[in-house]
Amino acid sequence: MSISFNHTIIAAKDREASAQFYIDLAEAHRIESWGPFTNLQLDDGVMLQFAEPPIDFPPQHYAFLVDDAHFERTYARIHERGLEHWADPQRTRPGQTNTEHGGRGVYLLDPAGHYIEFITRPYL
Repeated sequence: MSISFNHTIIAAKDREASAQFYIDLAEAHRIESWGPFTNLQLDDGVMLQFAEPPIDFPPQHYAFLVDDAHFERTYARIHERGLEHWADPQRTRPGQTNTEHGGRGVYLLDPAGHYIEFITRPYL
């Protein structure tokens, strides 16, 4: 069997609010949850597990590769909800998207403060 990415645990301040953010923007799907986790699954089978650790945690970065149609839907939802977003990870180009690597990209923060990136073309 070749190696593939299966799941990750994403620290959340409110696991349900974070899960809903990923349902709305990443179009993730609810799956069975257990214990301290709220579980979602992406179309490629990767599971995202949201948990509320009893400690302060640093922000992480999660990048999602989406097709152009998904990007359009996501960006429309970002606008509809008035979510702050940037064209760059340094947050110097607010309210914009980028056209790097032959595609489009946008950065924003999830409810826990993690840096989220949606891109339409991989970097490599």
